[in-house]
Amino acid sequence: MNRQFDFLMPSVNFFGPGVIAKIGDRAKMLNMHKPLIVTTEGLSKIDNGPVKQTTAALEKAGVDYVVFTGVEPNPKIRNVQAGKKMYQDENCDSIITVGGGSAHDCGKGIGIVLTNGDDISKLAGIETLDNPLPPLMAVNTTAGTGSELTRHAVITNEKTHLKFVVVSWRNIPLVSFNDPMLMLDIPQDITAATGCDAFVQAIEPYVSVDHNPITDSQCKEAIQLIQTALPEVVANGHNVEARTKMVEAEMLAGMAFNNANLGYVHAMAHQLGGQYDAPHGVCCALLLTTVEEYNLIACPERFAELAKVMGYDTTGLTLYEAAQKSIDGMREMCKLVGIPASIKEIGAKPEDFEMMAKNALKDGNAFSNPRKGTVEDVVKLYQKAYDGIY
Repeated sequence: MNRQFDFLMPSVNFFGPGVIAKIGDRAKMLNMHKPLIVTTEGLSKIDNGPVKQTTAALEKAGVDYVVFTGVEPNPKIRNVQAGKKMYQDENCDSIITVGGGSAHDCGKGIGIVLTNGDDISKLAGIETLDNPLPPLMAVNTTAGTGSELTRHAVITNEKTHLKFVVVSWRNIPLVSFNDPMLMLDIPQDITAATGCDAFVQAIEPYVSVDHNPITDSQCKEAIQLIQTALPEVVANGHNVEARTKMVEAEMLAGMAFNNANLGYVHAMAHQLGGQYDAPHGVCCALLLTTVEEYNLIACPERFAELAKVMGYDTTGLTLYEAAQKSIDGMREMCKLVGIPASIKEIGAKPEDFEMMAKNALKDGNAFSNPRKGTVEDVVKLYQKAYDGIY
């Protein structure tokens, strides 16, 4: 490789059991006097859960706070606006997100509209932000989206059902916290969905046109960790070692796609999630094998390498036979952890496919996909996923 590339991630990342206790001192170091804690109502009610542990650490450090519990799955513009209002009404000066991707994206969205204009939908795209967000820290509670590390803020317009992405280095939290002990009680279905999201986010950057040697190594390590840890943690959520491995994998995948970008899986999954309010990780998993089988001819050598990473012996196989083995591995993982067999099961309707295909090709993730398709191509991919992935 003989080109320049940059590499973006938070300046400080705390990892490991118990690191949430450090958040109060870190808030003081950042001169946070009254952060808005952005989370879900469910997380806020858990005794000694992630929110309670966060607020306890802030109280111990003498940092005041206010809690906003208005985050919905696939966060909506209305959530962002409600959070902005509380931030202003309570005279907050910073933001702490506590949760999975929805909380982090919503918190980023609140920061965006506070400093870059009230209509966040007009800021969709890449590097559209002129002004920095308020100081932002992220406490992560799922081994999935990687949003606590990334420059992506994914928001849903509840009126049009369209998901859009604001991609900017200004969205990257100053500090991230990944404490696997906060994740032990995540339900099995959410563990599987978020884990598959991390799996997709380790695969798409590897075949992205923007991959680089650093992201390649991160993707390989993340895939290998997920292959062993995800089935184990779906089987037993209190397996601390497996939870820790999944957090390692999620962080590696997040750093990789933050810099090498994604592809059609995410571009298309955003349409499914926006249109049918379906879980993001499930949408990604349902599209993974269909899209990557389509992509295979664009870079078969990359897929053949993935097959080896996944543990397949490709000795004596042709390049395309070896590449196909990686698709087999993707399909096996999704089936193993209980991903549905068709996008039909999350409410997808064939009459929506053309509209979703057009929007997918406009999504910021589409441009780094290794194979360039048409609206008709993407419609066929949706239809294939509708017919069944197993």
